[in-house]
Amino acid sequence: MVARFNTTNRHPLLYQRQTRMSTVVVWGALVLGLITEPTFAASGGSSSTVEAKAAALFKAGDYPAVANLFRELPPDATPSKAFLRRALLSCVRLGRTNEALTIYSTLHQSGPPYDYSLLRPLALGVITSHVRDRHEHVRMAAYSALAELGLSETAALLEDGLLDTSVVVRARAAEAIGKAGLAAKSGALRRALRDEIPTVRIAAMTALADANASDVGQRLLDVARTEDGPEAVFAYAALVKLGRIEKLDDIKSAATLPDAESRMAALGALGRLKHPGSLAVLSQAVYDPDPSVRAFAAGALGEFGSPGGVAPLTHAIGDEVGMVRGVAATSLGRLGIKENRPLLLALTRDPNPHVRASAVEGLLRLGDASALSLAGDLARHPDPSIRSAAAQALSASSDEQALMLLQNLLQDQQPLPRLMAAKALRKSHAEAVPALVKGLQDSDEAVRIASAHSLLHQITQQSSGKRRH
Repeated sequence: MVARFNTTNRHPLLYQRQTRMSTVVVWGALVLGLITEPTFAASGGSSSTVEAKAAALFKAGDYPAVANLFRELPPDATPSKAFLRRALLSCVRLGRTNEALTIYSTLHQSGPPYDYSLLRPLALGVITSHVRDRHEHVRMAAYSALAELGLSETAALLEDGLLDTSVVVRARAAEAIGKAGLAAKSGALRRALRDEIPTVRIAAMTALADANASDVGQRLLDVARTEDGPEAVFAYAALVKLGRIEKLDDIKSAATLPDAESRMAALGALGRLKHPGSLAVLSQAVYDPDPSVRAFAAGALGEFGSPGGVAPLTHAIGDEVGMVRGVAATSLGRLGIKENRPLLLALTRDPNPHVRASAVEGLLRLGDASALSLAGDLARHPDPSIRSAAAQALSASSDEQALMLLQNLLQDQQPLPRLMAAKALRKSHAEAVPALVKGLQDSDEAVRIASAHSLLHQITQQSSGKRRH
């Protein structure tokens, strides 16, 4: 957990002992000449002496002392960039991201436009500082971001998340362990196979199967034999990933069970597995009597990605339920077939604004920039949920106009549009970085986390581009 690394949470006597040890390290370094910065005597200590102490304390890992040195600077002091960097990184490691952001603003005024070597730990710190937040929805946001980032350096935090009181947090932590490439060797994830809640067990099964962890095969067979509903379906899906292709027939059979949740689980699994023989089952499901199942089928067809999904999706965009029409519109865009453009254009006149937003997303996925005009109208809609849907739609475009609309939505008066805009900006170009840095200081914790997530995505993209060149 984060608290392990925060010296202020240690036993007072231990902290005092470590502080004394840090002082010995500092003065030992000074005596031995290991600190080369020039010093001079002055009342209360010169700035160069303070910076020398900061350098030694930082090297010794005494981050609270470094942060205190920064706090105690006189108002007229002009600290060096090296000192500010150490103070910023110390605050990040202590979980004081608000202080770190203030220091970064000072550095940014006189330094290069954006220092990714500082922004990366700062953005990651914004996320990890919330994994023990007292509000469940904030912890969920933090672990959801970590799940999508899949960073092996957060391994300890991810395994801690498997012990959270929130079911969603535990499930997202299991997913994150898989995406970070840690599932194959994770004992904690294997223990999660026996979590008291099916949702967590399903997430653990999926992560382990994706990692080709064959040692859990017998456990999956036991679940498939003894459990009913979605858990059995996902056990079958995990077994298929481990090479038991015959279990695909069990998933197809589950798509026709009386239980709607089982049918939805089966359709979702078939969409992700993408086995050619599953298309007929997915196509038939758009006629299911339950609208939620029909929506699941439409979404699965988009994930399946076959041109054969156009016909059933064409039926689905005429569904009486707006939710189904909207999901079908997005899936038509995901197929990437430009001939579907007239179908999506017709949906831009749908009476349901959510459906219109989905049609815009579909068109933008097909590269139709003319849909940006309608996106702009939806981004100004009085209903914040519609403005949020517009932000989601704009995530499908890297056009400069889309970026401007998302930057405006990131300043919306309501948190939900800001949240969706922050998420959408991770798919933009480097021009989104200034808006995301500003989003790190949003008044809403979830927006700050989403901004940090998108910023990390941007930094990774920029770093990868530089390595390729």
